[in-house]
Amino acid sequence: MDSFVWDKDRKSRTGIAEAVFCNSKSDADLAAIIEYNILQKSSVLFTRMTTEQWQVLPSSFQEKLDYDQASRTAILNFVKPKEGSSDVCIVSAGTSDLAIAKEAQRTLAFNGYCAPIYADLGVAGLWRLIEKLDDIKQHKIVIALAGMEGALFSVLSGLVDMPVIAVPTSVGYGVSAGGQAALSSALASCSPGILTVNIDNGFGAANAAIKIMNVFTKG
Repeated sequence: MDSFVWDKDRKSRTGIAEAVFCNSKSDADLAAIIEYNILQKSSVLFTRMTTEQWQVLPSSFQEKLDYDQASRTAILNFVKPKEGSSDVCIVSAGTSDLAIAKEAQRTLAFNGYCAPIYADLGVAGLWRLIEKLDDIKQHKIVIALAGMEGALFSVLSGLVDMPVIAVPTSVGYGVSAGGQAALSSALASCSPGILTVNIDNGFGAANAAIKIMNVFTKG
């Protein structure tokens, strides 16, 4: 693959290592990237890797990758973070948001952060969120995911004192289909302190949290 150039200095430059976005990559190109990084003994995160892409990889490659079908992520040379207290947590409005929530969780894990997921805390059953508030408040950053009208972002941000990173998801139908309503809700919220990433961008939300945590670490 002549066009493949690995940005090996990205982590030292930006605090976040280069990841491989697998969507739309040919099987041959993806295999070449994996082979290159195996030879380099690199630790690499692969995102949006479909089951079909995983299944056609040589078995020797599959043995070296930690693949998670739910989040569509794979990690080469994965070192799991130590269990314990976590500075970041993930809150999802519904179980339909869990694929993106797990993408964020796996991205954080790849970078050394444990991040619990508090699932199914949408505002249609507000008591569920209230019951988990004390647990959520133990963290420094919360990544929140919601589809439909995205009400969770404003409600949660109005109840906690840490930054809320909003991830609108494409869960919904009618006017909420595709995540546009949730995105507009996050951007138009009257609750201050909400940072918003693109629709279904669990990877981007996790990296935003990591950059914030890197600043804490330097301090």
